[in-house]
Amino acid sequence: MNFLRGVMGGQSAGPQHTEAETIQKLCDRVASSTLLDDRRNAVRALKSLSKKYRLEVGIQAMEHLIHVLQTDRSDSEIIGYALDTLYNIISNDEEEEVDDVEEENSTRQSEDLGSQFTEIFIKQPENVTLLLSLLEEFDFHVRWPGVKLLTSLLKQLGPQVQQIILVSPMGVSRLMDLLADSREVIRNDGVLLLQALTRSNGAIQKIVAFENAFERLLDIITEEGNSDGGIVVEDCLILLQNLLKNNNSNQNFFKEGSYIQRMKPWFHVGDENSGWSAQKVTNLHVMLQLVRVLVSPTNPPGATSSCQKAMFQCGLLQQLCTILMATGVPADILTETINTVSEVIRGYQVNQDYFASVNAPSNPPRPAIVVLLMSMVNERQPFVLRCAVLYCFQCFLYKNQKGQGEIVSTLLPSTIDATGNSVSAGQLLCGGLFSTDSLSNWCAAVALAHALQENATQKEQLLRVQLATSIGNPPVSLLQQCTNILSQGDKIDRRGSKIQTRVGLLMLLCTWLSNCPIAVTHFLHNSANVPFLTGQIAENLGEEEQLVQGLCALLLGISIYFNDNSLESYMKEKLKQLIEKRIGKENFIEKLGFISKHELYSRASQKPQPNFPSPEYMIFDHEFTKLVKELEGVITKAIYKSSEEDKKEEEVKKTLEQHDSIVTHYKNMIREQDLQLEELKQQISTLKCQNEQLQTAVTQQVSQIQQHKDQYNLLKVQLGKDNQHQGSYSDGTQVNGVQPEEVGRLREEIEELKSNQELLQSQLAEKDSLIENLKSSQASPGTNEQSSAPASARDSEQIAELKQELTTLKSQLNSQSVEITRLQAEKQELLRKTETFAKSAPAPGESEAGTAAKATDVEGRLSALLQETKELKNEIKALSEERSAIKEQLDASNSTIAILQNEKNKLEMDVTDSKKEQDDLLVLLADQDQKIFSLKNKLKELGHPVEEEDELESGDQDDEEDEDEDDGKDQGPMI
Repeated sequence: MNFLRGVMGGQSAGPQHTEAETIQKLCDRVASSTLLDDRRNAVRALKSLSKKYRLEVGIQAMEHLIHVLQTDRSDSEIIGYALDTLYNIISNDEEEEVDDVEEENSTRQSEDLGSQFTEIFIKQPENVTLLLSLLEEFDFHVRWPGVKLLTSLLKQLGPQVQQIILVSPMGVSRLMDLLADSREVIRNDGVLLLQALTRSNGAIQKIVAFENAFERLLDIITEEGNSDGGIVVEDCLILLQNLLKNNNSNQNFFKEGSYIQRMKPWFHVGDENSGWSAQKVTNLHVMLQLVRVLVSPTNPPGATSSCQKAMFQCGLLQQLCTILMATGVPADILTETINTVSEVIRGYQVNQDYFASVNAPSNPPRPAIVVLLMSMVNERQPFVLRCAVLYCFQCFLYKNQKGQGEIVSTLLPSTIDATGNSVSAGQLLCGGLFSTDSLSNWCAAVALAHALQENATQKEQLLRVQLATSIGNPPVSLLQQCTNILSQGDKIDRRGSKIQTRVGLLMLLCTWLSNCPIAVTHFLHNSANVPFLTGQIAENLGEEEQLVQGLCALLLGISIYFNDNSLESYMKEKLKQLIEKRIGKENFIEKLGFISKHELYSRASQKPQPNFPSPEYMIFDHEFTKLVKELEGVITKAIYKSSEEDKKEEEVKKTLEQHDSIVTHYKNMIREQDLQLEELKQQISTLKCQNEQLQTAVTQQVSQIQQHKDQYNLLKVQLGKDNQHQGSYSDGTQVNGVQPEEVGRLREEIEELKSNQELLQSQLAEKDSLIENLKSSQASPGTNEQSSAPASARDSEQIAELKQELTTLKSQLNSQSVEITRLQAEKQELLRKTETFAKSAPAPGESEAGTAAKATDVEGRLSALLQETKELKNEIKALSEERSAIKEQLDASNSTIAILQNEKNKLEMDVTDSKKEQDDLLVLLADQDQKIFSLKNKLKELGHPVEEEDELESGDQDDEEDEDEDDGKDQGPMI
């Protein structure tokens, strides 16, 4: 402490050179002292002098301070003093707080001083790497000064320091650890450090994003209370903006990580009486800007649409619409919310449809679009808010033909509310279009032009709109009313810019007439329009009127280029002659170029959002600049084209239209063929299913046959047992008990034989129908009867053989049916005998002699029954074998029919091919004859001798003989 007092005392008492000497002594002590305490005290003294004597300390002590950072890392206190001293030397924070105008020069000098010291410090990249390593120290007195020093370096020379950190191993990862520090001061300054680090450096932005920055920052925002949080929330949001703006990779990572869903709680603003602090307004403003970064029109369309989809699915769009319709929201927040909603719905149909369904909380409820348009055409609303509403309306209609149709329909006579209880969007636009406020005229004209953008149907529909200008006068069309107001010019007293109304109406008319010949015809039908335009273009007016002249030239050029020549008095050629006589082609093109040369044209062409500093700058619309760029060149060519070139161009157009019609025809044919292919594929799949079903049926029949075999073996075993027990009366009684079971089995076998017979008959019927079809197809007359005669004869012989085989099969089936009938009769006889046998059983009390006689009789009957049973089983076996033989014959007939069908198809294909070859030969011969005839005429004209007709005929006969020989060769294999 005594050392510090001496230093400070000498500083106040002596002249300026005394401080320099003191600083020199302190630097010597830092460099030469062996005791750590002496060096620490010297560095502490330098820190206290560094703010006031920044230049001297920086020049003399910087090298020694860096050496301290390298050698004394074990002592956190001296490291902290050294870092603070370097921060005071490099930083401009103290000077930046001074706002006095008189000290601007000194402030500028101090900024230059900070940049120079920063350049000296980073001249050795190892110094930055050393600083990064010091940030790994957990000690507060080391980490916090290190964070502030690195932040100051990035502010002074950001790109150079960013490059050093980028190539430093684990440099960015070390800085990301600051966000996890439990001490809020370090964490908050770490956010500021990352802000400076990620500014305008895409590579570092990607590294920071993949180091889990989104998760950590969103956690901090949630911990701090979202929009109700303090300045830390604002700093985190600014850092998120740095990471996402113009960085497609990070935007995709943010969306894929489901971080958009975590943005929804930011916009729960609570009730209207909760209050809006200045910090809350700032936080919400930055949050809305962050949403706009994700859906900016400058982003790739695919990335924008995916973010728009995610915002709708998670309810973020719905939450923004709630703020939009809420009361008590500050004006700047409401304006930014409108801009944000605009870009969230721009070009995405689902979001646009949802926005069309949003209603304002009024009585009765009104659509949000109507409420916003009421603000746009109200001149008492703030200018920025009116611009935001116009942008919202433009985004709602962008690539939204459904929305365009809904807006235009509110102007048509059939949909206008006759009671006048509700105001529609179309009525508001017409009211703004014809009001006395020039800004409302411009906004309404541009909004209506966007309802017609790239939509020829609505351009034609808008021609039907009729307006009642005054009581007692007939209604006029909207197109006519626009041209009437345009022709009146400055005669009507309007508030605002003199040319704004006319520019807006001319932009509307140009958009309306472009790519719509019907609208051009309606426009030219009014005989006053063309003279007005030519008069405006031909006059020599001031600079303000030059823009109007250029727009009039554009409108007249559109009337020429999109003219379908349906009006005789205003055909293309006549209009061009009129321009040449009254204006001059060169003068016309010069006036047309006034549009793109205007200073506000290039500004409007940069971004879709109408962002103007004041109403006077509100001249051009972004979409209109695209139209001018598209039409300026083609109109210039159309003016210089002659009538012959126009005719050629029309012929080319017609040819292209015919070509398009031919292409469309073939496309339809291909589409029909695709449908046929699909049907055939379905049929094939159905046939496959039927085949599988038949295979399963065959498998079931095989299993049934196996069951019959098992039952037959079982009967054989049971009959063997019965033969062993025929000696006693009790045995006879047991046989009498088994007999009904055998009869039941026989009945089941007979039923199965019946079902098999029916199945065979159905298969025979199918084969009969197939043969009949083949016969009919063979008998039908065709173009190839002579060529396919031998094949037809061979087919008829095979079909006759098949019919003979089928007749044999039918006779076998009939005999099988007779056998089944006989078996049924025998079964009934067995049943009758069994009943008789049961009745003849001995009753108790009869004599033993009678019982013995009856037992003998029963045994005889049993033996007869057993013999009959054996015969029945043999017959069943024979029937099974016959059935197998019939099945094999049916399979053989099926294969024969398939072979015949294939041969028939091959023959038909051969005939078709031969016919095509003959046709080709005939065509070639005709061409050759034509060529010979033409050559003969040329030879006659040249005076050369020509062969006689008989020689030519003999040559033709030779050719015919050659052709006959070729035909004989072709027909040889067929015979």
